[in-house]
Amino acid sequence: MQFSKFLILKTFLILISSQLFFNVPKAHAAEEIKIIYSIFSRTIKVNSLKNYAKEGNSTRKLKRILKATGSPDNEIRSVLSKDFEVPLNIASKLVYSEIGNIFLTRLSSIIHPTRANDERTGVLALRASVIQGIKIGNGKINLIKFFESYPTKTIVLDVNALSKVMNKVESISELLDFFTNSPLEKIKTN
Repeated sequence: MQFSKFLILKTFLILISSQLFFNVPKAHAAEEIKIIYSIFSRTIKVNSLKNYAKEGNSTRKLKRILKATGSPDNEIRSVLSKDFEVPLNIASKLVYSEIGNIFLTRLSSIIHPTRANDERTGVLALRASVIQGIKIGNGKINLIKFFESYPTKTIVLDVNALSKVMNKVESISELLDFFTNSPLEKIKTN
């Protein structure tokens, strides 16, 4: 009798202690997006963005932010909910490739966790978000699934860094247009 009480007590203590020591907390999805522009910042909830993408309903704060973009509502909603079909194994290979690493490194200056002091942390968060977003979407990902899969509570979206990247893309695009339209045609014909 005494042995069985001891065994029950010991089993109970092992179960309790195993829950304390081996219970790994679940990684939480992003709840909010902090948009930073120069010294100003605004925070929007991922759920309100999701609701806006699905139904078109938005909070006053979200309406003000979306109005600042100058884009029509239907265009913003279609961008947020546009699905991209990518097999998980191909996406995984891509984000771990050299070109994927370069792309994620550049993107991590625009989208990153709140307390990321190095670009490696941002790259890891982006990589995890892409892979988890595709997993959640059963082989499809969109911006909402990407945000929902982000491994930190808050995502920082740096508009200044985005503007710099967009300016570089536009200048490269103009340069390509210049070389494909004018001098190359003359060289090809001569």
